[in-house]
Amino acid sequence: MFRGIDEVDWASLRHGYGSAEDVPGLLRGLASADPAERESALDGMYGAVHHQGGVYDATLACVPFLLALAVREEVRDRAGVVELLVSIGDIAGDRCVSEDIAGRAVAALHAGADVFVRLAGDADAGVRRAAPGALVRFLGPPGRVLALLRERITVERDDRVLLALAASLGLFVERHQGHASEAVDLLAELSGPPYGPGLRLAAFGQLARCAPELLPANLVPAVVRLLRDRSGEHTRTGHSGDCPGTDTLAGRLRRLRPSDEEGSQLMRTLHSALGGRVTDRVALLCGQLTSPDPLDRCNAVWMSAGLFREWRTSGAEPVALIGAQLGAGEGRLHDAAVAVLVELFELAVPAADHLHALVTCRPEFRVRHGERGAPRLGGPLKALARAGDPRATPVLSEVLAGPVVPDDLGYAIPHLGTAALPLAPALRRRLARVPLDGPDTYERAAPLLSALTALGDAESIPAVLRLLRGMPDGLRPRDAVARAAVRALGGFGGAAYEAIPDLRGLLETDGAVAAAEALWSITGEPDAVVPVLLRELTGIGSDRRRRAAAADALARLGPAARPALPGLRRMAGSDAVRERATAACAVWRIAGEPEQFLPVLRSAWAEDPRTRTTVAGCLAALGPAGAPLHDLLRAELASPRRHRADARGCGSSDIHEDEGLLRVCRAALAGVGHV
Repeated sequence: MFRGIDEVDWASLRHGYGSAEDVPGLLRGLASADPAERESALDGMYGAVHHQGGVYDATLACVPFLLALAVREEVRDRAGVVELLVSIGDIAGDRCVSEDIAGRAVAALHAGADVFVRLAGDADAGVRRAAPGALVRFLGPPGRVLALLRERITVERDDRVLLALAASLGLFVERHQGHASEAVDLLAELSGPPYGPGLRLAAFGQLARCAPELLPANLVPAVVRLLRDRSGEHTRTGHSGDCPGTDTLAGRLRRLRPSDEEGSQLMRTLHSALGGRVTDRVALLCGQLTSPDPLDRCNAVWMSAGLFREWRTSGAEPVALIGAQLGAGEGRLHDAAVAVLVELFELAVPAADHLHALVTCRPEFRVRHGERGAPRLGGPLKALARAGDPRATPVLSEVLAGPVVPDDLGYAIPHLGTAALPLAPALRRRLARVPLDGPDTYERAAPLLSALTALGDAESIPAVLRLLRGMPDGLRPRDAVARAAVRALGGFGGAAYEAIPDLRGLLETDGAVAAAEALWSITGEPDAVVPVLLRELTGIGSDRRRRAAAADALARLGPAARPALPGLRRMAGSDAVRERATAACAVWRIAGEPEQFLPVLRSAWAEDPRTRTTVAGCLAALGPAGAPLHDLLRAELASPRRHRADARGCGSSDIHEDEGLLRVCRAALAGVGHV
């Protein structure tokens, strides 16, 4: 199986970390009798040879040897080798050294595809489970592939392999539309009796993707019933998804998977395929969350996160049911519920009673002590505060009076509004004790500054000035602390008059924009502020971030910023969409000239969803004058999807940002008599 391996000039080939000289050792490691060595070798293949899904010339050179390894019965863990080959074949050109290498890798797998025909009937169920996906991707013609899949379904007795065959039928439909009808008919057959609940759920998921018209009218109750039947079978057979293993990357990733990975995959496929059928998905989640099986409930909790990140649904019932999982002790289900509720911010209100009960009765959940780094605010208490529940205030007060106070506690305060005012004295005292020369000064001060600014605590101004004036020059976090302190002083408005000399002294520094904004907030006098902002807007050394911040600050000055209009008009023609949107908003607010910039703002709104909060805020500030773009606000409020749902890595911050955008849109319309 390694014939010719030493004849390859591996030193001249490259992988994700440079020279491929180590690749022969990795390939031989895949055939080792030692499980740890095999897993470490697979780590190396994914970590270097197939780094981040990329394909390199070294990856291409490995394909013949991997195919040879896959068919040798004495090689253990061949399923992992087949999965690696499938992943190499599922390449995207932008992750490869060149499109030529990508095409040659796929061609090599097509040329060796008969290997996967043999593996589809292998004695190892894990290999049989990995092979169908390779058949669909690499074998031809389509008629032969479909015949093989049908044959394997007829003779296969392993439930997990049958699930892989059902998934491969769905993939076949996607890739071979001209031959899809027979595969769809087979999926429809698998979705009914006498097939087992797991296979029927798998078939439902694939039908939802490729032939939703064939789904039953009573889909949700049917799925919930099948899910519970499947869980009952696993309970009787003592099925467990836990998988101890070696301390390698592959082993750690396996341990991070759901306890019931198979069930998770089944339901994730169905939820993904249902897409915008939010009512059905919410009902399905409620069915999952009331299952007797904690593994089903745990899977449902994680799937709810995906729903909330993409779709605008309050989901009061599933959120309350997620809150009910907090009584599940400290296992995976409890941890999953906490992680999801922390993401939801104000959407977590239906779970607030459960969160409050937990942090009241279980003080150990108020502060999270990690193995590394400083203690953090416990997830349940953070979720309660982020939900804006005033019951978080006395609990936070106890934490502030305790022996261990997490530095990030201050970031939870703004969500509580005036309910957190009783915490101001304690927060103020902590800010006054922050060391001025410590490496963690910013991490300790910034959350406190955020909290005290949100509370409008003018009594903390001396402590803020202490930070601004007292940090030694040259200390790494000094500039970041100074910017946070300046923003806080600006938030206090006229009460911070004693900071005026300090702020004027910062007008020639990198923090000039923040200092100018704070000065305007305190004095309301444009003479010292506008020239500074204009310099930052048009100066040669000013970067995009500073230009955008200056334009935003000028917009808030209104007509007083008229001297900046030429620079802002030029900026409105920038090739950067967010610069264009910020500048156009500023011109409109300063000069009341919407006509020229309406197309700019419309295109920015459509081109980059990250501009929508800026544009909506501008329209809210303009009041009735913003009416020419109110149709954008109404369309946004009517849209069922979150505005950044298409962005990669959509997460908790995007939920919170999206809810904020909706609030601004409603406020802008309500300000002129709209509902």
